[in-house]
Amino acid sequence: MKNIKDFFSFELLMIGDWELRIINLIWVVMIFLITYTLMWLFKKYLLRQERNNRLDSGKSYAVRQVVSYIVYIIALISAVDSLGFQITVLLASSTALLVGLGLGLQDLFKDMVAGFIILFERTVTAGDVVEITGIVGEVKEVGLRTTSLLTREDIILIVPNSKLTAENVVNWSQNKKTTRFKIDVGVAYGSDTELVKDLLIKAAINNEEVLKKPEPFVIFNDFGDSSLNFSILFFSKNLFRIERTKSNIRFEIDRLFRENKVTIPFPQRDIWFKNQAPESPL
Repeated sequence: MKNIKDFFSFELLMIGDWELRIINLIWVVMIFLITYTLMWLFKKYLLRQERNNRLDSGKSYAVRQVVSYIVYIIALISAVDSLGFQITVLLASSTALLVGLGLGLQDLFKDMVAGFIILFERTVTAGDVVEITGIVGEVKEVGLRTTSLLTREDIILIVPNSKLTAENVVNWSQNKKTTRFKIDVGVAYGSDTELVKDLLIKAAINNEEVLKKPEPFVIFNDFGDSSLNFSILFFSKNLFRIERTKSNIRFEIDRLFRENKVTIPFPQRDIWFKNQAPESPL
């Protein structure tokens, strides 16, 4: 028994009044093993709640991220304390350093606070399709400081969290992942407007990514300078790749218009030349 006690009390390192013993290292390992096990069990619990439809995936992700940050911070503080360091003494003795770091890391702290706000309020969560400063992307991960977006060009964009709370962000996925889109088209004067309406609706319905309920519908926007202007409005769940869907519908519109002799006119401009009197000879 004495040998075991001596083993745990064996001194590995000594600096001034601070001593590092084997028991200290064992406590550190135990703290992180217990923390990892608790987080693993908590993750399993959340996954089970998702499978039972008691918790949606977005809320599960947000809860898991917030809890993991809090738990690992507590574990880190406990590990430092088990090594014999007094956290309160360290903080008190390094006040000036912390003030300097705080001034130099204002943006970092601002992004971290914004990260907690996003995770708690769930304004943006993994899987959402968002638009910020004209860029559309799918949220891959909301971290404590930054959020990763996958753009339509398949490029990973790293956005500071403070931008998601301070700037206008369009979240296309907030409305149950169903959004209304529109395509504008003009036809020549004299065209059969009822036929144009039927062809536009047919072009939308022919696309498998357009929802049948709510039904697509057509709006006669205006009498333009050189065309009758229409819009076909439709609903889709394909938020991220909607530009591809729009392109396919435009191809179908062009095909149907050609088959039914409906003309999309060129812009027309009339130019008038003012006749000037010839100059009188000298």
